[in-house]
Amino acid sequence: MKRLKFKRFFVTLAIIYFCVVIQTSLLPMIEIASIRPNLILIITASFGFMRGPKEGMFVGLFAGLMMDTLFGTVLGFYGLIYLVFGFLNGLFQQIYLDEDIKLPILLISATSLVYGLCIYLFHFVLRGEFAFFIYLNQIILPELIYTIAATIGLYPLILWVNRRLEAEEKRRASKFV
Repeated sequence: MKRLKFKRFFVTLAIIYFCVVIQTSLLPMIEIASIRPNLILIITASFGFMRGPKEGMFVGLFAGLMMDTLFGTVLGFYGLIYLVFGFLNGLFQQIYLDEDIKLPILLISATSLVYGLCIYLFHFVLRGEFAFFIYLNQIILPELIYTIAATIGLYPLILWVNRRLEAEEKRRASKFV
């Protein structure tokens, strides 16, 4: 049983690391109008509603701390934001269905919108910059659309990995019963 937990742990870390590497190295080359999808947000929300608040918080905190070390000016800023998003998306685990992609897209869209508003609030409003509608039209909404498009491609892959891990966990558990 511990072997399966370690396997899930390391697979989750590999997914986080892979998405952070893609987010920081490949996506800047394919950004459109200085906008790129937020893969970290996609995996944090996905693990939240697939596995629950606890795992969503873990994924969010770890991915956020990786982003803090790469981009942040304050260690823990992104870690805290992604931790909260992982927890909040984890609250929807009870109504989440694997087959239905509408709920994941809706949750990731809402999370992306709130993420953009948080970044605006903490990075711009606290510095006295109040051009909200410009930021909304040029950054938040295009990033939201790009993140939704990336979700359509990335979410089935995350779902496939999660199903494979759950199937192996169930197979192992049935051997001990």
